[in-house]
Parts: sequence; structure tokens; C-alpha cells
Amino acid sequence: MSVYEVKIAGLTGAKDILGSLKGRVTLVVNVASKCGLTPQYTALEALQKDYSAQGFTVLGVPCNQFGAQEPGSASEIETFCSTNYGITFPMSEKVDVNGEKRHSLYQTLTPVVDAEGHSGDIRWNFEKFLVGRDGKVVCRFNPTVAPDAPEVVSAIKEQLGK
Repeated sequence: MSVYEVKIAGLTGAKDILGSLKGRVTLVVNVASKCGLTPQYTALEALQKDYSAQGFTVLGVPCNQFGAQEPGSASEIETFCSTNYGITFPMSEKVDVNGEKRHSLYQTLTPVVDAEGHSGDIRWNFEKFLVGRDGKVVCRFNPTVAPDAPEVVSAIKEQLGK
């Protein structure tokens, strides 16, 4: 199944944000505003600016399951991201990424294994999944891997070249 077939609403009410990204290379990242890893927003936005013209986008997916670090409403999250980090990439509605109420997007993503051999539940905020233009998950990066780490940038460039 293509990730782009999964229905997830946008933070500001768009009905099918993934459908609108079909055909792009997408880095899906569960995000939070009050996390020690929140400064990763800076590198995520830089990736967006550097590669969007080539058919790349970041998709931020707010989640409050890790230490209640994303407690805000949609408008509070949007304001935080735009004011503090100048975020221009799309954001989805706030969802659960683990547990009984895990969003179907994460049911599709979590079976993928990262470089350390981890699959299954999301470990923390800012876990990253690279999705190819065809909607298949290409790779997974653990939360502490920076968005601008060589392995992430290399994987993005490889997908953009296809």
C-alpha cells in the first residue's frame, strides 16, 4: 500500500494532506514543541528549503504521546512552529503514533526497520521515515539522527534522483 493513500487531515483542516503530497519524496517526522529534540525543526526547515523545488517535502506529524511534549491546540502548534522556526512545510493533525489509537499512517510506517534493526513502536519525538515518490517507505531514522545527517541527506538525494 502507498503511504500516500492513507488519509490524514492537515493541522489547519485540509482533509487529505498525504494525498496532496503524492509523487513527492517525503520525510515524515513525528514532532513536538516542548522536546529536547525540538531544535531539529531548524534542520527540517532547511531540508524543505533546499530540496522542495526538486520534489521533496517534510511532513510534520504532531504527537503528544512522549512526555506530553505537544500539548497545544492546532493553532498553538502552528503559531509555535511559524514564530520560532519559520516552518513552511505541511503539518498534519495531532495523532497517536503508538498504542491502540495509533493512526493508520503509523501502522504503515512502523514495520520498517532502521539502521539499528529497530522496528515497531516509535521510540520518541522526531523519529523519521523517508517515503519515495511511489509511496513506499524507503528508510527509517531514529529520533537522535539529525535531519541534516549525511545518511538522511544522502537518502533524500538518492530518492530525488529516481
